[in-house]
Amino acid sequence: MTVLPDSVDQVRRDVCDLHAELLRWGLVTWTSGNISARVPDADLLVIKPSGLLYDELTPESMVVTDLDGTVVDGEYSPSSDTAAHAYVYRAMPDVGGVVHTHSPYATAWAARGEPIPCAITAMADEFGADIPVGPFALIGGDDIGKGIVNTLTGHRSPAVLMRNHGVFTIGKNAKAAVKAAVMCEDVARTVHLARVHGPVGALAAEHIDALYERYQNVYGQRGASQPQQQEEGAQS
Repeated sequence: MTVLPDSVDQVRRDVCDLHAELLRWGLVTWTSGNISARVPDADLLVIKPSGLLYDELTPESMVVTDLDGTVVDGEYSPSSDTAAHAYVYRAMPDVGGVVHTHSPYATAWAARGEPIPCAITAMADEFGADIPVGPFALIGGDDIGKGIVNTLTGHRSPAVLMRNHGVFTIGKNAKAAVKAAVMCEDVARTVHLARVHGPVGALAAEHIDALYERYQNVYGQRGASQPQQQEEGAQS
């Protein structure tokens, strides 16, 4: 029997609660989509169970697996994307959270196999580049994870559009990965609407660099006595 660290209970609560944000921002339908988080100081992850409705999720229903995707604790089978999440955690030690959605506008770009051009300042802030397209891969194994890692390694974007599938995002923790998923759908919609009226060009590279640097290293409450503020949506 695997002895779980005390931190697992908090990670289960956090992952469960964050799934409500996917519904709140219109990123998922029915039982689609999933969030996982790395358990601190352990080779474990916590992930959504497969096929449960969002209003049925509880902290106790979250599944704990090792970083090979093998269940070590939980009543339910884990998400069908568990092998992909696990591969990301094995290959990218700094990643603490992974999110998968089929949010409609971003998934439409994925269906076209087309990157989202970095055409607006909010996109430069969060992604620092175009949002790239990853390869098509079947669900169930770790091929999706390999595609995520191969596409995002060395890339500023925390989001990838997996071809003909949907969106995967990564972050230093699960909340950051959820934020990236929210922002990915927001910019996918905005750039799509702009293209209805004509061609859309990317921002100049030097402007993208400046915006990304400011947002990542200056924006928000960064004083020693104030917690860093993380906001979704437009920044000012």
